[in-house]
Amino acid sequence: MSGRGERRAEPLGEPQVGRRIERVVERGVDQRVERDGLPAWLEPVREAAERVLPEQLSRFLPPAEGGRAAAVLMLFGEAESGPDLLLIERARSLRSHAGQPSFPGGALDPEDGDPAGPGPVAAALREAWEETGLEPDGVQVFATLPALYIPVSRFVVTPVLGWWREESPVRPVDLGETGAVFRVPIAELTDPGNRARLRHPSGHLGPAFAVGGRLVWGFTAGVIDRVLHHSGLERPWDADRIVDLSDEALELVQGDLERSRALLGRDAGAL
Repeated sequence: MSGRGERRAEPLGEPQVGRRIERVVERGVDQRVERDGLPAWLEPVREAAERVLPEQLSRFLPPAEGGRAAAVLMLFGEAESGPDLLLIERARSLRSHAGQPSFPGGALDPEDGDPAGPGPVAAALREAWEETGLEPDGVQVFATLPALYIPVSRFVVTPVLGWWREESPVRPVDLGETGAVFRVPIAELTDPGNRARLRHPSGHLGPAFAVGGRLVWGFTAGVIDRVLHHSGLERPWDADRIVDLSDEALELVQGDLERSRALLGRDAGAL
């Protein structure tokens, strides 16, 4: 199913790919967070991002040593339906997090730069371009959140917050990695009727959003939930409403579940 307001891009030719990746990396090295010039509705999100503490976002915090640096792009836009978020659905053939809605993003490459410096911003923009065709020059990065930890994959993930100042066409660039690209109105994410807690096979309960014909859960839903809460955009919702993964989704996450149990024990299934 196509997401509402989904944008599509033409396939990128090989010479163009090389030039654009190089430009993204160069831009990432001296990328500066631009906190001003945002629409009024986005300012509370920036203010929350600037003051929130890691433990207010997740109970899974980066270990003192180890873990692989990664970044995701939490990209806010504004379509005809109002403010929204850009999400992707990971390809169902992937070994990890198959079929799950998520932010664009991935592991830092050496050319992205220092994980403690410009690396996460450069990686988030590069990965978003590689997965969706998003033009990085149209994105204003206005904040980053504290790094968080995903035990099942051992990624130390920095969420990078961006304003889609100049929109560009987006679509799955490689169907082997990205199954769909879609936009979700903020109004749907804050609608109490679309909210629930999902019971993971590990027994963990975490936030979930039923939007656009998809169930957003795991790490992505956790970040969205906390950002909405700390920015004051959250509306009261029934936290006693519990949903379970479909049989199809359970089959897709079985590999993740087995790996997490082997690594960290029964409680490790939560992302």
